[in-house]
Amino acid sequence: MACTNSEIERRYQLLSDALDERQRRLLVAVEAKVFGRGGISVVSRATGVSRGTITVGLGELEGKGGAEVVPLRLARVRRSGGGRKRLTQTDPTLLPDLEKRINPVTRGDPMSPLRWTCKSLRKLAEELRGQGHSVSHVAVGEWLKAQGYSLQGNVKTVEGGDHPDRDAQFGQINACVEAALEAGEPVISVDTKKKEWVGVYKNAGQEWEPTGEPVEVKVHDFVDPEWGRANPYGIDDIGADQGWVSVGTDHDTAAFAVESIRRWWLAMGQSRYPHASELTITADGGGSKGSRVRLWKQALQRLANDLEFPIRVCHFPPGTSKWNKIEHRLFSFISMNWRGRPLISHEVIVNLIGSTTTRSGLSVRAELDTNSYPKGVKISDKLFADINIEREPFHGVWNYRIRPQRN
Repeated sequence: MACTNSEIERRYQLLSDALDERQRRLLVAVEAKVFGRGGISVVSRATGVSRGTITVGLGELEGKGGAEVVPLRLARVRRSGGGRKRLTQTDPTLLPDLEKRINPVTRGDPMSPLRWTCKSLRKLAEELRGQGHSVSHVAVGEWLKAQGYSLQGNVKTVEGGDHPDRDAQFGQINACVEAALEAGEPVISVDTKKKEWVGVYKNAGQEWEPTGEPVEVKVHDFVDPEWGRANPYGIDDIGADQGWVSVGTDHDTAAFAVESIRRWWLAMGQSRYPHASELTITADGGGSKGSRVRLWKQALQRLANDLEFPIRVCHFPPGTSKWNKIEHRLFSFISMNWRGRPLISHEVIVNLIGSTTTRSGLSVRAELDTNSYPKGVKISDKLFADINIEREPFHGVWNYRIRPQRN
């Protein structure tokens, strides 16, 4: 009596992982031959192997189609050089043309931490097909991944309407960063991490604990009057795999942001860049370091005066804060390091941030900042007019230098 579908399926599941491609093909062919009439269809449905593959296997069993019957222990899985050729072999101009399509909107070289492209895979594939290439968006994605590209912030990338000069601003940022790095000057990316509850509160993620003994936390999240919240402000040194985080206990203001940069420079920056003649900062366009925040610029003016060299600022265009590399190079690893652990005190937060490392060699230093940074500080027109600011020809609101003031 012929085998049932479930028996065929069961045997295939038990053996398939231990067999190579040819052996699996012969296995399903044997099953089809033993089953008899209609065996090809039955085995195909039971195993998921295509009818064509089973037919090829039957031909190999019977020595048809010019195939030589070779003992399994001596046989190759396929002929040398067999299988579909890579697109890069059949279409040698494909990759150069793809590079040309993405190069104008790529931030940085292959080793740059700013590697990014704003074009979708389908758009790139469509443009390549317009040039005569036969390529799918899947193949484009595989090539980009192999070249060091990745999806970044692919869920929350749109915070507002697209600005018509968005891509041009990314090009501007790229040019400024590349020039500064090539000259050996410091380049930092700055941002405020999500405010964190301080106390015995639930923290997202899971951590290894004895079975049945989870860490107990409060049921409801209300601000603890003793601890309040923590404001981690991060500085990512783009030219090195190093980070700095100031953990503030007061408000996240522009004064706090610039003080965090000052602390990074005194603790890490000046020793790494003893001959610096300019500091380049990439920042979001909103929040405490927004492109239109007067207090941010005045605080940078005081810092430039102390450093005695200019500070160049490039803001990301509206709706693109998730492209800020500090989110992916620093903050994501901090979140993974303290996952599933209640942040019971500011000291615990500082220690967990400071112990964050990666295989690539990331090191992070953290420091508690208990100073007061009141909200609502106004900068008068006179004080703002005194700032020694030099705006770039292209979007001077986003791109500018603040030079030290002359005495």
